[in-house]
Amino acid sequence: MISPQLPISRSLFGFSVFYGGMVCIAGVLGVKQVALGPLAVEAGIFAFLLLVVMSSAVAELHGQKAATALVRIGFVPLVVSALLIQVVLALPHDPGMYPPAIDAFPVVVGQSARMMIAGLISYGTSQTLNVFLFDRLRANTGKLVWLRGMIASVVSQVIDTLLFITISFYGERPILALMGGQMLTKVVLSIVLVPFLITGFVALGRRLDRGVVA
Repeated sequence: MISPQLPISRSLFGFSVFYGGMVCIAGVLGVKQVALGPLAVEAGIFAFLLLVVMSSAVAELHGQKAATALVRIGFVPLVVSALLIQVVLALPHDPGMYPPAIDAFPVVVGQSARMMIAGLISYGTSQTLNVFLFDRLRANTGKLVWLRGMIASVVSQVIDTLLFITISFYGERPILALMGGQMLTKVVLSIVLVPFLITGFVALGRRLDRGVVA
């Protein structure tokens, strides 16, 4: 953990705020399934890839301990937002509320307890694994941040899919085809997007820490 006597760097502060926002929005975006050519995936993957990139960028700039702490702190907005959703769903709606939204809101933000538990387990495991692999690959890949980020993202995304789909749907529906499609899409997106994103965010973090914000 970072000593409370030391001022937090600009990059760590900015990335932490951004990370917290992506933790909360990932589940909401995941309601929509998007088609990317022949591939299909829940839209939450875009926010989750940014979580992977943020944790890896923090590991590169501030070390594995800081990045692991970021992942753990991410449980706070994740759990609080889930609890707030349940509170809001339990409260009666305003009679003047837009009628289609009355039925749509629970569909968009509501999740079963099983899926919430799956999300917490898969998030904590895959993000922690991502940080661990990213840091351990340093000895073999040196300054190739993009390569470390890509490899760590691919592995962590596969584990995330295995855990989330198995815990959420095992015994309720066939999961192999669903799991295979999700894995393939996430691996492709990790290979295509993560190298560019992590290179850009590490560069941005270094500029922020030098006081260059323009």
